[in-house]
Amino acid sequence: MKATIAMLHPGDMGSAVGACLAAKGERVIFASEGRSAATRARAESAGLQDCRTLKACVEAADIVLSVCPPHGALELAREVAAAGFRGVYVDANAISPENSRTVGAIVSGASAGAAGSDRQGADYVDAGIVGPPPRGTARARLFLAGPRAGRIAVLFEGTPMQPVVLEGEVGSASALKACYAAWTKGSTALLAAIRVLARVEGVEAQLLEEWKRSQGDLPKRSENIVGHAHKAWRWIGEMEEIAASFGAAGLPQGFHLASADIYRLLEGFKDRTEPPVIDEVLAMIGGRSGR
Repeated sequence: MKATIAMLHPGDMGSAVGACLAAKGERVIFASEGRSAATRARAESAGLQDCRTLKACVEAADIVLSVCPPHGALELAREVAAAGFRGVYVDANAISPENSRTVGAIVSGASAGAAGSDRQGADYVDAGIVGPPPRGTARARLFLAGPRAGRIAVLFEGTPMQPVVLEGEVGSASALKACYAAWTKGSTALLAAIRVLARVEGVEAQLLEEWKRSQGDLPKRSENIVGHAHKAWRWIGEMEEIAASFGAAGLPQGFHLASADIYRLLEGFKDRTEPPVIDEVLAMIGGRSGR
């Protein structure tokens, strides 16, 4: 029996994830109310059906998939819970393990800190996406944790979004995602900042030459930020969530709070349709260096 899945909200990643399910014949719906024309067009192109309002989506759905910027994850969970959803709620946002457990408590109706107990609302699945939007030849992994993780994994079998069920408790999938992005996105910000420092001090060319000799992949990797500059505004919250994850484990948070600051300097690239060149990105980051 096919499920009805509400995709909230179909941005670049969410629409690609929804398309994976729609291509398998699942009914995937979304709420266009309050969304941009670009979001509506993207969702409809991916095969998602418009139910207009979040309330209508919740009433029709067996499963809700939350794929939104991390700063919106808790509020979206509250809205879905307030609408009385009692199906399976999947949070696939880049949030800390602790915030994932809080989302679970919200949607299940359990007391905070006791996600999954005394359930009055939805079943909860903690999820984390690693990889690019799964479309064309691009593939990604969907890590899943929680008692109903297997139900969600079955939906994605045979799609470009490979499901991976973790044996850990709720929060495990979010933790894995945080650890993965702590390096990939954290190091991207760090390398860009290093390039700016070298440029300010007049040794950028020499640094690049030394990297070529002793760290062969770093010159190219230090330009990875160019292709991601238009997404930097979304990564601010993700870096803050990762910092909170480090803090909860008793580790210093400063690495990723600084990464959030780097991405905050790049918010101006949000609406760019073409990627900038490296000099533009480094100039944007270095604009406040005072030199």
